[in-house]
Amino acid sequence: MRAIFYLSIFIVSMKGYGQGYAPVRNHHEIRFNMGRFLATSAIEGSYEFYFTPDTSIGGSLYLNGDPHGQLGNFGIGPNLRAYFGYRPKSGIFAEAFGLYYTGDQDPIDQPVLRTPNYHTTALGLGLGSKWSTYGDKLTLEVSVGLGRNIDPEDFQNSFMYRGSLAMGFRF
Repeated sequence: MRAIFYLSIFIVSMKGYGQGYAPVRNHHEIRFNMGRFLATSAIEGSYEFYFTPDTSIGGSLYLNGDPHGQLGNFGIGPNLRAYFGYRPKSGIFAEAFGLYYTGDQDPIDQPVLRTPNYHTTALGLGLGSKWSTYGDKLTLEVSVGLGRNIDPEDFQNSFMYRGSLAMGFRF
């Protein structure tokens, strides 16, 4: 009788392991920033890899036909995110990001000694929220961020911003 009791406890303990979330799949996600495209006609894509259900690392790349825009005509940068939702890989998140971007200055705003082309690097923080479908395949994300330019010296006193309304696909 005691052996049956111990065997049933062993079987129940093997079935009910103590994890916060069910086993996760779809550790990769690609996104397209629709908001940026509709507002500025820039094309921005992002990749995100979830190494835990609450933490991810990723990167963004954008191209813009207007080199005189706020963030120039090319940008690339990494990000690190922490999620605070009740579902894995969803909910409110905070992120730290870096961004390298290039562009052209307007000749009107340009000091005499500065070249018309520029390139700079920024570091910043952002907040957002992400929703996913029940099958964890499609996502919708809204986020904002603020960064400070750190290089070169001419740009160190200026800030940059980011915003996104993005749709994504997990695989």
